[in-house]
Amino acid sequence: MNKEEQMICSHLLDLAEACDRRGYPMGSDFLTLNEQNLFLAFSKDKLPPVSMEMCGGYELAERKIIFYKLVGVGEEYPAPISLLSVQPLMKKFSEELTHRDYLGALMNLGISRTKTGDIIVQDKQAYLIVSELIADYICENLTRIRHTSVMCRQIDWQEFDYKPQVKEVMGSIASVRLDAVIGLAFSQSRSKLTGYISEEKVQVNGKVITSNAYNLKENDLISVRGLGKFRYKGTSAVTKKGRLMASVEVFV
Repeated sequence: MNKEEQMICSHLLDLAEACDRRGYPMGSDFLTLNEQNLFLAFSKDKLPPVSMEMCGGYELAERKIIFYKLVGVGEEYPAPISLLSVQPLMKKFSEELTHRDYLGALMNLGISRTKTGDIIVQDKQAYLIVSELIADYICENLTRIRHTSVMCRQIDWQEFDYKPQVKEVMGSIASVRLDAVIGLAFSQSRSKLTGYISEEKVQVNGKVITSNAYNLKENDLISVRGLGKFRYKGTSAVTKKGRLMASVEVFV
């Protein structure tokens, strides 16, 4: 754990202690998967007697906040995150906007990445999961993305029924090395993938990995900039030639 990660974990622990001391719910900024995992390990046996949730808006959310409240406190204190819908004003003339376009538009408004959760792009619209403190500001100021005029509004969580679509890919690999499993997921040779890894375009559970020989564990989440994202589900058998039968779920 580096110094910055240590500071993040210490701050998250301070929030828990503040919740316990003041008797009032406390929420963190959005955390990457790596930060979430680091804090779970860091905080073991250190947390005060408060309830802790990781909230990202939906079951498979990648970016989440940590939300503390007193034990026994119910639904009257929901997590302090909001759901925004972004749609083009004129769908017929709108561009094909990407995740990077939506994120860039938020950054241009001066919004830190720590205040935004997952960005879900579906056809010509997108859903933004954000800190409730900046929801109104985004709705008022996000009016254009690239050359497309858009309308942004806050919606109820009941209107959000998103489940990521995945396709299962199975095949044999020599080992559970990172480059081998990425090759299986995206049907590319290991030699073609070396550049992605060495150029820091690959993350495992939110952490940049630069070693081809990194061994994956079951249920690791891997994202490759320019190719996509998948979850490694593990191995099920060994072939007669000693290769491993592995499966992954590729997000489509």
